Amino acid sequence: MAEKRRDRDTEGRARNARPRDGLGRPLPYGAPGVERAPEGVVRAPGETVREAQRLLDAGMPFHAHEVFEDAWKSGPAEEEALWRGMAQLAVGLTHAARGNPTGGARLLLRGAERISGYGAPYGIDVPGLFSWARELAGRLGDVSVDAAVEAPRLTGSGRS
Repeated sequence: MAEKRRDRDTEGRARNARPRDGLGRPLPYGAPGVERAPEGVVRAPGETVREAQRLLDAGMPFHAHEVFEDAWKSGPAEEEALWRGMAQLAVGLTHAARGNPTGGARLLLRGAERISGYGAPYGIDVPGLFSWARELAGRLGDVSVDAAVEAPRLTGSGRS
């Protein structure tokens, strides 16, 4: 039996090196893909919000989720729920855009609940995001959505 070789990073950790599309779905090796967000980047909170907004506006919520994931892993413990909830909102939008309305709605609602206890840290419009997530989750039904069209504004109010 042939041994399957796993892709590994420079430190030897397993990493999937397959190219991915704008929604983070793996593509065949050798196919052109969207550049992935680097992992483990420590950013200031404002930079995290700006980079995630740029990715959301580009219709790349999966990549925005990775930016939020870096923030929750590198930030202070008291902000973990904020950044984890923001990542869940981005992943919820990702699932909705990939045609998984049930998973999308669950993650949108879970993320909204997780961030609901925060005021407006770093200018993040928590009440607006909470409303956006509940509204989008409520109308997903059996259809996928356009991630760029549905992208929320992280600061201020309303959609992008």
